[in-house]
Amino acid sequence: MNSNFNFLNSIGEVSEELFKELQNISDFKRIPSNSQIVKLHEVPTKVYLIVSGVVRCYICTESGKEFNKSFYMPTSFMGSLTALVKRAPSAFVFESITDVEAFEVDYYRLMELHKRSNALKSLYSRILEKVYMEYEKRLVDLISLDATGRYLELRKQNPEIDDLISQYHIASYLGITPVQLSRIRKKLGVH
Repeated sequence: MNSNFNFLNSIGEVSEELFKELQNISDFKRIPSNSQIVKLHEVPTKVYLIVSGVVRCYICTESGKEFNKSFYMPTSFMGSLTALVKRAPSAFVFESITDVEAFEVDYYRLMELHKRSNALKSLYSRILEKVYMEYEKRLVDLISLDATGRYLELRKQNPEIDDLISQYHIASYLGITPVQLSRIRKKLGVH
């Protein structure tokens, strides 16, 4: 059986018919590293399922300083949801850190299919729940953990993070400077 079919069924019940309909509104994309998938102030129309690689989502201040909001790894769903729902410009940039393979789905065609399919409504709801729980955990970590704790939690969630993402991006995600991250890594004996 198709691994993507099995993956979706691990989230919610997806019939072969629904899976074929989802395939019809999806395109498999290979995205080179350092590509902006969603640009700042762009009105997006797509959502993505990351198959391989890493994408970062960040905001940029008027002075040009970047702050990483999140990383998307394989089997993550990614999109500028507020911008999609409101049909408004994205406040975030989504950029591939590595070469990425992803399924690109037309959000508005997905929502049309969503109106007709109870199974898709259930799957969509489960995906949104998963995304929200991840977001909520990130907020709790930011509020309750110090920088070392946030770094250890990130490594717990993604053991290979130090090999995939530069210290600059990890530090930005943790809300610290690269020098602070270097000190934390040294103290922990991470090389």
